[in-house]
Order: sequence, then structure tokens, then C-alpha cells
Amino acid sequence: MKNSSRRELFNHVESLLGQYCNGCFVHQQFKQDGGRRIAHRFCISQCTVGEKLQEYGKKLT
Repeated sequence: MKNSSRRELFNHVESLLGQYCNGCFVHQQFKQDGGRRIAHRFCISQCTVGEKLQEYGKKLT
């Protein structure tokens, strides 16, 4: 994979994290109620933004 396309994917990931994940109320609530591990598991397995991040991760490997 070319460096320019990797850089572009990283930029997409950064914009998604900045736009949707930073300050996410659902993540904060899960973290408060059940702990960091439960909140992280929700983000990875059920959140649509997490699914999109996983797609970008697969393209990077």
C-alpha cells in the first residue's frame, strides 16, 4: 500500500475519532456505569463508528 493512501486512511480515522468519538455521551455513560472495558467493547462491537474504524484498520494491514 502506498504511503499516500495510508496517510489518507489515517486522516479519515482521525476525523472520525474527532467528530464522533471524542466526548461521546454513550461511551461516557457505559464507562461510568460498567467500566472502561465494557465501554470499549460497546464501541468496537456495536457502534457504527467503531465498525467503520475496523474497516479502515483492515485496509491498513
